[in-house]
Order: sequence, then C-alpha cells, then structure tokens
Amino acid sequence: MTSLTIFTALAGGLLIGGAAVLLLWLNGRIAGISNIAGNLLYAATGDRLWRALFLIGLIAGAGLYYAGFGSAPIARDHFPSWLLALAGLLVGFGTSLSNGCTSGHGVCGLGRLSKRSLAATLIFLSAGIVTAMIVRQLFRVM
Repeated sequence: MTSLTIFTALAGGLLIGGAAVLLLWLNGRIAGISNIAGNLLYAATGDRLWRALFLIGLIAGAGLYYAGFGSAPIARDHFPSWLLALAGLLVGFGTSLSNGCTSGHGVCGLGRLSKRSLAATLIFLSAGIVTAMIVRQLFRVM
C-alpha cells in the first residue's frame, strides 16, 4: 500500500462522512444512495432537487478525482457481462429487501448507532465475502 493510497482513502472517507453528516444536519435526510436514486422520479417536486444534486455530486466527484489524479480503477478483464448484470440485479433486490444499501446502513446507520443497520451491514459484508470466495473459485476452474 502506498502513501498516496492511504491519503486518498482517508480523503474519500472524510468526504463521504462529511456529505452524510451535512445531508442529515441540513436536510434531515439519510445519505442512502439506493433510496435517493430510487425515489428521484417519484418524489415531490421540492424533494427532487436535492436528490438530483446529490447524485450529480457523486458523478462530479468521481470526475474531479479522475481529472486530478489521471487514473480510474482498473476494470477486470474477461469478466462476463451477464454476471455483472446479475450482480447488479441481486444488489437491487437486496437493497429493497433490507430497506437500504451499504451507504445508508453502513455509513449513516452505524454512525447513528442503529442496531438494525449493524445487523444489515454484518449481513452485507458476510454475503459479499462468501460470494467473492465462491466466484473466485468458479472462475479459477473455468
């Protein structure tokens, strides 16, 4: 791990935490991305603006990072597109089932000491670890 990685991770964590705190303090809302994005089209008119700005900020932040550091995460070569699509659908199903995503439960919920968010985050992490181990073994054989 290089020092740049440590500093960029720290800066990213501070920005995510700061955004979550500001959204809660200034708007009384939890920074759960699945809820923000999922309700963008169905929200009341006054509720749409902050949702759209928050999502635009996520995209702009990634663009600023890319512009500043000139690199983006390296995508996996030869990873099946159908498996990525299936993973996306399963994540969407999981966020619906648990009434939130990793950002809502893991960042905001744990910060508020929510027991429900602790349980959801432990389940997210456990399922992710098991899934990664299974997929790694499957693609080693294939």
